[in-house]
Amino acid sequence: MAVFNDEQKLDILKDLISINSVNDNEKEVATYIQDLFAKHDIKAELTNVNGNRANLVAEIGHGKPVLGLTGHMDVVDPGNLDDWNSDPFKLTEKDGKLYGRGVSDMKSGLAAMVITMIELHQQGLPKQGTIRLMATLGEEVGEEGSAFMQKDGYMDDVDGLIIGEPTGFNESYAQKGSMDIKFTSKGKTSHSSMPELGFNAIDPLMNLLNEATDKFRNDPRPHDSMGPLVFNTTTIKGGTQVNSIPDSAEAEVNVRTIPEYQNDEVVKVLNELVDKYNKQGAHIAMEMVMDEGPVDGDKDNLLIQLTTELLHKYTKGEVVYLKELFADINSTMQKYQNGDIMIVVSPGITDASNLIKGKSAKVPFIVAGPGNLTSHQVNEELSKQMYYDYIEMYQKLTIQFLEKVDVDDTIA
Repeated sequence: MAVFNDEQKLDILKDLISINSVNDNEKEVATYIQDLFAKHDIKAELTNVNGNRANLVAEIGHGKPVLGLTGHMDVVDPGNLDDWNSDPFKLTEKDGKLYGRGVSDMKSGLAAMVITMIELHQQGLPKQGTIRLMATLGEEVGEEGSAFMQKDGYMDDVDGLIIGEPTGFNESYAQKGSMDIKFTSKGKTSHSSMPELGFNAIDPLMNLLNEATDKFRNDPRPHDSMGPLVFNTTTIKGGTQVNSIPDSAEAEVNVRTIPEYQNDEVVKVLNELVDKYNKQGAHIAMEMVMDEGPVDGDKDNLLIQLTTELLHKYTKGEVVYLKELFADINSTMQKYQNGDIMIVVSPGITDASNLIKGKSAKVPFIVAGPGNLTSHQVNEELSKQMYYDYIEMYQKLTIQFLEKVDVDDTIA
């Protein structure tokens, strides 16, 4: 017998959306989930990180194998509230769609996993193995929560990992790495008519960025499925007025790395460029803001196989969400299709960058969750039926995985 009816499932999502966890305040989300679990005799532990930020871990079942479920509790800023058609922190329903900040990315996926745990526990499941929910803080900015999870050992015994980030009725089995790097350049100000009396902080920084762009974009090492490394200068600023030589400048770059061109090699190249220009008289410093490596999974792993079979029930002949994204934006990446299901490399990073770190490549990993391309946008929305479908799918997937996984195959 089900614990929750559809209205109650929606109420849980409403409660989560109502908690403003924009890059902070995850502790309130975690406490809500902890209290909900306690009502259904599931123990959940909170790990305080700082201020109102906390991770949450809960388990049902016991022993091996161990299946990890993970979702993040933070959301991005809603932006200009006047651009929203409804309150972003009040779940609003219209024409079968749900609106609210985080409804796609990713409080619906998190709610579906929480409900899955409670429903299975009520049925005395799993009969064998453990399901461990790891709800993380700070995924949207720096992935600090998952770094703590990995450091604290919660992934050490995990034999498979499901990340509930939004994919629609599609799946991801791998992802590029992501690096955020900040450069600062110092110079000496002078009147623009007498530049020889100063030192232009912008010039060497621009030259470094142009040389780095040429080097990275012309590298001939594409990955079979991920495509090439991607290097972009994304912010740049310097100077205070048009007739003064600037004494400072700064820029930020984002790099999407691949197994053939790992993060440490990118750092090595950039350090060499910094040294080169500093020897020529520049004063450039480099700071690593985020450093997450690529996750190269197996498109035929057990979680992919089981999820693909289960999702066919819900696609209703329509490929949702990733078809347009990968057809138009990531033409260099390999896509696989099974009927209406697309199996792809994720264009963005997830907490897998930290959680999978140090695990055997044999450990099945998948990104699959309710959501669509409105993540991070105003009027973020989700099909209500997709939310219900994922709750049902997760319950089947978790039990099937625990019954079929060969633990010996997940050990390095």
